[in-house]
Amino acid sequence: MSDYLGKDTFKLGFGLMRLPKNEDGSIDIPQVCQMTDAFIAAGGTYFDTAYVYDNGKSEEAFKLAVADRYPREAYTICTKINAWMQCHDEESAKQQFWTSLERTGAGYFDYYLLHAIQRSNAHLYDEYHLWDFVKELKEKGLVKYWGFSFHADPMLLEELLTKHPEVDFVQLQLNYADWENPGVASRRNWEICKAHGKAVTVMEPVKGGILADPIPAVKAVLDEAGGTSYAGWAIRFAASQDHILTVLSGMSNLAQMEDNLSYMRDFKPLDEAEQEVILRAQKAWMEDKSIPCTACHYCVEGCPKKIPIPEIFGVYNHRGGSPKFRTVREYTIVTQDKGKASECVKCGKCEGACPQHLKIRELLEECVEMETL
Repeated sequence: MSDYLGKDTFKLGFGLMRLPKNEDGSIDIPQVCQMTDAFIAAGGTYFDTAYVYDNGKSEEAFKLAVADRYPREAYTICTKINAWMQCHDEESAKQQFWTSLERTGAGYFDYYLLHAIQRSNAHLYDEYHLWDFVKELKEKGLVKYWGFSFHADPMLLEELLTKHPEVDFVQLQLNYADWENPGVASRRNWEICKAHGKAVTVMEPVKGGILADPIPAVKAVLDEAGGTSYAGWAIRFAASQDHILTVLSGMSNLAQMEDNLSYMRDFKPLDEAEQEVILRAQKAWMEDKSIPCTACHYCVEGCPKKIPIPEIFGVYNHRGGSPKFRTVREYTIVTQDKGKASECVKCGKCEGACPQHLKIRELLEECVEMETL
């Protein structure tokens, strides 16, 4: 990990994926300018966007609110190249870089990512030679630091970092609710990045807004502790981990910006008592579940379809408050190259091995709904 990526920085990043909108659906540029001014005045520098965000309007908004109004040394910008959206071949994929450069008016990118790598699309980044392309951009000085954002399992992350040790950083979904969620594997993926010496930028610290308004059991824990907003607990948890370059918050209005800055302007990592609060919140989150599986994996050993039963139950138990598409994505990750709940042949071997005596066949039927939107 380079000294630059490893040094202490302002830990809050301004995510430009969920910008405020006018009634006609256009981005509210004056409010984005207000948010930018508050962010930079507090010491913020890191802006995160992507070629595909809002069909390019996010990058254009960055130019109007930031690049056109501030000197280049006042900010850093990260954007992303996507091999599976808004492109159809190597040429159109690579063209995204030049289009992003024009849209943002940044001149160069401080950070650049291969966007949203999953098992279903990882091969395209190889087929389109995008790993080598971004390395060449860095050699030319058009990109300072590069890496990839990741939505898959720890085995693939280990494989990618072993194959591409030259990457500077990785962007991970990391939050306290998904810390042990097998469909996200926040903790394990973070540990793999640490082992490879890679800095981490955090996405989804508030789980797409879910942790800004969590389930009642979690609210009760956090209300008792007090001290900050629900979002504040989630963002500070993420920022308190090692090897974190910045924690991205996709703020949608000035009030959210002011809330984020209230605890990140002079950020202090969670102390021991606050860490205990998070542990209680995690426990409350996990206790709000339907399937009391202990993940011993005895049920998997004799399964003729190799169904990852504990992982499927884990995703089912973590779905509280999540929109369906997130649950489907997490389910797809844990069943990749394995059996699905719908493939159960009702042989009953799993139930004979289960120490908890769960009615696994019936429970798998309930989980089938996670296979499709």
